[in-house]
Amino acid sequence: MVNFAGLEFIFRFLPVFLVIYYIFSEKYRDTILLLGSLLFYAAGEPRFFLLFIALTGINYLMGRKGNQDIQSFAMHKWQKRRRKKWMITAVTLDILVLIAFKCLSTFVDSTLLPMGLSFYLFKMISWQVDMYRSVIAEDVSFRSVALYFSLFPQVVSGPIMRYDDGDFALGRTYSPERFEKGLFFFISGLGMKVLLADRLAILWNDLQMIGFQSISTPLAWLGAYSYSLQLYFDFWGYSLMASGIMMMLGFDFIENFNHPYASKSIGEFYRRWHITLGSFFRDYVYIPMGGSRCSGGKLALNLAFVWILTGIWHGNGLNFIIWGAILGLLIISEKLIYGKLLAKVPLIGHLYVLLLVPLTWVVFAITDLGQLAVYFGRLFPFIGGFGLAVNEMDIVKYSQMYGPLIILGMILCIPKVCGKISKHRNHPLVLLGLTVVFWWSIYYLSNNAGNPFMYFAF
Repeated sequence: MVNFAGLEFIFRFLPVFLVIYYIFSEKYRDTILLLGSLLFYAAGEPRFFLLFIALTGINYLMGRKGNQDIQSFAMHKWQKRRRKKWMITAVTLDILVLIAFKCLSTFVDSTLLPMGLSFYLFKMISWQVDMYRSVIAEDVSFRSVALYFSLFPQVVSGPIMRYDDGDFALGRTYSPERFEKGLFFFISGLGMKVLLADRLAILWNDLQMIGFQSISTPLAWLGAYSYSLQLYFDFWGYSLMASGIMMMLGFDFIENFNHPYASKSIGEFYRRWHITLGSFFRDYVYIPMGGSRCSGGKLALNLAFVWILTGIWHGNGLNFIIWGAILGLLIISEKLIYGKLLAKVPLIGHLYVLLLVPLTWVVFAITDLGQLAVYFGRLFPFIGGFGLAVNEMDIVKYSQMYGPLIILGMILCIPKVCGKISKHRNHPLVLLGLTVVFWWSIYYLSNNAGNPFMYFAF
């Protein structure tokens, strides 16, 4: 049930929940949404349900304890210190819980990582810090905070919405137009996941089965671009589905991707990619360390720390640390050396992004460092000493099989294409296309085991 691209969720949980949600008046909808979200999490992760409840309660109590003087006209220094102490204690507890379960899943058993742990703990941390900073002004209730932590469209893999984005105190906007727009995003995301990402995943699996040492250089490059699109449409698809459901529930749309492959630098790419995670690291790690308002050396240190941390968050293998270090080095170089050149000559910036980003995703994808070296040897055979292609004609076979999907994916990376589709979503041809996408996706799901979203692993 936790997989949005699953028949049980699409035809059972979601429609039944929406009917119940809208049958009752607005006064009861937060309670219904909280109960439905807890049921959703309990069904997907029964072993760690009590952990989630405990962390929710502890974070709420610590947050309220630290902010009990927030209504004071003028706080004394000792009150400010107490508020800071409670915030630091709560954030430290959340970080230690995350580290503990990451270590358990790495060194003991991979199944010991609770579903959605990183995402709901990041929400808890942002809530604690925003309460301390008085970004959240109202006197929050336990129901509102628990709902914010447990919202079922976001609890598994984000987006990492901020508490003040949810209008928990002011209420939400319900309208047929908002519901229809949410449905549009949900179906669009479903199609990206099932018809694009899952199909492209077969190519990457085939390359692993063949063995990287046996593929030609053209096929290695095709695989790198294919994996880049697979990851993009898998997580963009999930984000659209999650934000679409949120809109159907009366919330505002949370943008998590903004056409990153149209970027002109790596830094811009990651401002457009997984926006809510990037803004989390920016606001709660990078800026408190000093951000960009410092010397070049301190700036480089801040960026290096954030990107190493980002790599560690994404996975337990050494390749993730290398991936984060490479991105950190590229972004530092853009900030200090050649970023202005990329901005002045957009064509160079676009080519730079389209060349380097797929190569970094190869580092992200291959956890075995030996196999990673083999793959780069196939990408650059003369530099790596691997020689010419073993199977020179394999590119013809796989281009015929996956070329149309890759071309479609590249077209959808163009901002104007998606913008026009979204703008004319009520046009009969677009509605017909959405209907075909939905039932074609359902056909695939009914004939194949649904693949979980890739970011479920994080």
